[in-house]
This record gives sequence, C-alpha cells and structure tokens, in this order.
Amino acid sequence: MKKVFICLAVALMAVACGSKKEVAHKGDVSVTIPCSGKEYRSDKDHLRALGTGYSTSLQIARDKALLAARAELGAQVSDLIKRVTDNYASSYEIGMDEEAKGKFQDLTRQVVNQELNGTIVICDETQRTQDGKFRCYVVVEIVGTELANKVANTVKNDDKLRIDYEYEKFKEEFEKEMSKLQ
Repeated sequence: MKKVFICLAVALMAVACGSKKEVAHKGDVSVTIPCSGKEYRSDKDHLRALGTGYSTSLQIARDKALLAARAELGAQVSDLIKRVTDNYASSYEIGMDEEAKGKFQDLTRQVVNQELNGTIVICDETQRTQDGKFRCYVVVEIVGTELANKVANTVKNDDKLRIDYEYEKFKEEFEKEMSKLQ
C-alpha cells in the first residue's frame, strides 16, 4: 500500500512539475492594434511613433492621435539627440564646454520642434466604436539622415558652435544611436 501511495505521489509531482500551461483569463480577448507591427517601429533609418485619439468627433479623434504621435516622437528624438550630444562631446573632447553643450542641445530642440510639424504620416486608421465614437490610430515618422542634416545646418549657422563642431564626428555618433533602434 505504501508503494502504491509513493508511486502515485511521485507520478502526481512529475505531472504537476512537468506541465506549465498558459491559462487565458476568462473573458480576455486578443486585440489587434491598427498601425502597429514591425513596419511601424523606429529603425536605423527612421524614427516613428504611434498615437491614438478617441472622441465623438472624427476630426478631434484624429487631431488627438496626431498630437499624441508627435509628442511621442518628440520625446524619442529628444532622448536620441541628448545621447548623441553626450557621446559626441565626451568621445571627441572637442572642447565643448557645458555652455556650448547646452546651446547645442537647445538648437537641436528647435530643429526638432520645427520638424515635428512636418512629420510624415505613414499610417492613419479610424474605427467607429460600438458607442458611436471614433478611435483613430496615427503613426508619424522622421527620416534620421534628414534630421541629422538639419541639426548640422543649424549648428553651422551659430558662430560659437561652428568653431567646436565637426559634422562627420557628429554624424558618426548619430548613426551609432540610430543603429541601436533595430
């Protein structure tokens, strides 16, 4: 009897330890989000962001989605430019003091703000919800090389920064950061 009990206990433990099933929560439903997927993510050549908007007005829903996408893209670009600037200034020891570094970042922010208004919409989908409202999905993008060139041109127009600035080194750092997005 003991042998049967031990065998049964070992068998139950083996079954319990060996099976790890994912259990769906009752009522959960898979959701497919429009404008999402690999082709809408940032990569080595493009910075992209998704925004959603919800409203009883189609235009307001779309405007909210566009605003959210541009805000997200702005945050991504700002973070990218900060990393590039930090790497550029420290890697090449070009004599860029904190004041010049701050000014460089301010100028790049101005470029970014201008560029966000001219973003390219690469996906724009709208759904009508069961309650009669609208849900919009918008993906916007900026081409990385265009952004780097516009930053470079802006810096070249500043007398103090132009002295310390080396475009090829900046571009190299920019491309390194963009390649991490794959």
